[in-house]
Parts: sequence; structure tokens; C-alpha cells
Amino acid sequence: MRFRTILAGAALVFTAAAPSSGADTIKIGFITKFPVPFFATMENAAKDYAAANPGIELIFGQGASATDIEGQIAQIESMVTQGVQGIAITPVDPTVAATLDKAVAAGVKVVLMDNDIPGWTGRTALATTDNYNAGKIAGAHLKTLLKPGDTMGILEGVPGVPALDDRVKGMIDGLGGLDVKIVGRGATNCTEELGISVAEDILTANPDLKSIYAACGPPAAGAAQAIKNANLAAKPILVGFDFCCGEAEAMVAGIEDATVAQFPTRMASLGVEALVKAIRGEAVESLIDSGAALVTKDNMADFQ
Repeated sequence: MRFRTILAGAALVFTAAAPSSGADTIKIGFITKFPVPFFATMENAAKDYAAANPGIELIFGQGASATDIEGQIAQIESMVTQGVQGIAITPVDPTVAATLDKAVAAGVKVVLMDNDIPGWTGRTALATTDNYNAGKIAGAHLKTLLKPGDTMGILEGVPGVPALDDRVKGMIDGLGGLDVKIVGRGATNCTEELGISVAEDILTANPDLKSIYAACGPPAAGAAQAIKNANLAAKPILVGFDFCCGEAEAMVAGIEDATVAQFPTRMASLGVEALVKAIRGEAVESLIDSGAALVTKDNMADFQ
């Protein structure tokens, strides 16, 4: 459910959340970016954590797309006015920091999940995949399959979102200096539709393309569809990120070679746990790494 707070020509004022003792019910807002299986898994993990730990009340919100900044701002505002004591959020864009600042000033604890907001000091903790190191896993795998002079296309996520940019930077560094020529790259907003479109453009311009790297799951599935549609004499190597949204099917079909899996269940549960501890006044690690691993057709059953 999406909310919007209407401002009648005046600055929004948040009322501070009441302090909580360990025995009180803790009210938490849980906000994810947009509707894909990865974030649905995170929501389910948060529900499971609350079910296993009585005294936690969760309110859920989600944006409409990977660029729904206004929707996420509205959800933050609404949850604070509903009296949450903490917010666990996967920030859709760094510009939501100003609204989170108002929440923090009102006494609300904030734990970021999935990606950081660079330079923002208001967070209590960050529960995330180390996206740069996870990208390096993809690059190291590609290095074993490519040779100097081979070509590559890159399907970016949302340029400017640090976690998604780090996946690309990490992949390039993971190639370890291998002389691979990047012949095309484009933003996909982490959607399958743009994944198909960008991959088709790159494949049309480079019919002998040797590899494609996709920084999100839906575009990886889109690239697999574009490769299938192109009916090429030699299939390019496809490596994705997320292991979701059709990637398993693409690996079974022999189109996608590998992907990097995050652990959204662990990310969500660790994020909520950190928030609960912070609200209760307990010490919390500022950076919580939820891990990542390479998935291939041979081991994919271990990640499903």
C-alpha cells in the first residue's frame, strides 16, 4: 500500500516517537524499492523474524519502480506520522536522505538495507551485500571464460545508485586486468524490458559479441531473451546478478552461464534485528555484510 502526505504550503513536522523499553511493542517501518521477487523475499524474511520475536509490529511499504523517489519519500513521511520507532529501508536514491534526516531528528532509528547513501551519517547501520566484492566474483568468473581482445556488453542498473554502480566497478576489477573491450553499455533501471532493449542494441551492433554482464536479475533475464531471439551462430557468455526473475530458467536453458546470488533473507533479518537492538539501546555494528556467492547450473539447487 502506498501513502502520500499532503503538505499545505508548510514544512512537514514530525512528532518524535515515544521511547521503548525492552518489554514494549516495537513498531517498525519496512520499505523496499519496487515489486520484484528479491524484495518480496526480504519482506517475507522480515515477517518471519517478527513472528519468531513477539513484540515487533511491522508496517510495509514499497515503491512502484526503481526510480520512484517521490513514492518512497511519501512512505517515509507516512510511517513517521504513524509513530514508528525505526525504519528499515532499501533507499531508492540518495535524495531520500533529506526526508530520513527529518525522521532521525524526530527520534526514529534508521537502518539501510541493500545499498548505502554515500556521505549520509544518519543511519544506525547498513545491512547489505558488499556489492563491489560481489561484482568481483562475477568478474573473476568471466576472466576464466574470456581471453584478451574479447568483447563485452554491460547492462547497468540505475546509474548513480551506489550499490548498482559498485556491481559494475567490481566486475571490471574482477577481470584482473584482462584486456576485454567494452563495446556497449546502457542503463536498464533493473527492468527486464530495458534489459531486452539494451541487449538487442548491443547484439545488433556487435553480432560477434563474446559476453554480456547484467548488474540486476531482471535485465539478465531480458538479455537471455534477446540472445535467444537473435539466433546467433555463437552464443555470448551471459553473467548476471541477483539470481532472480527468470535467471534460473535461463541457466537451465543454457543461455545464462552464471549469476551472483545475494542473500535477501539474511539481509532483511539482520537489518530488522539491528534496528530492534538500536531501539532497545543495544550496541549495533555499523556495517553488516550479508554475503554473496556465484551460482551456476551445477549448484543452483543450493540457492533455490
